[in-house]
Amino acid sequence: MESSPSGTGRITVQEAAERTGHAVRATPCDDAGPPVLLDVREPDEWDAGHVPGAVHLSLTTLYEGTPLPCEIQGRRLIVICRSGNRSRQAADLLGAHGVEAVDVIGGMRDWAEAGLAVVDARGLRGTVA
Repeated sequence: MESSPSGTGRITVQEAAERTGHAVRATPCDDAGPPVLLDVREPDEWDAGHVPGAVHLSLTTLYEGTPLPCEIQGRRLIVICRSGNRSRQAADLLGAHGVEAVDVIGGMRDWAEAGLAVVDARGLRGTVA
């Protein structure tokens, strides 16, 4: 695992898929349950295609100070965006507020290229915008 200058962890798409149960051979989770995949892209990007079961909260919204949804507060987060840039910013921001978060190197582009599931707002096969 790589670290950013602030010490926030970074993981590959395959590691993210394994930790969140999206890989064929998912690794067992610990007592805290599996980490939550948090998508920080903008609403139009989310609607075009996202990981099934991911939670959406845009980076813009995070910077505005919007709290995390109740159902993911206190959970470990794996943060994803389109390429890995915004997710790194979000993981650093969340880490500064005491949230355990790592970001996905290569983001949704690498997720889709790895053949992992992407759905649109209607639950159909999605695309990465």
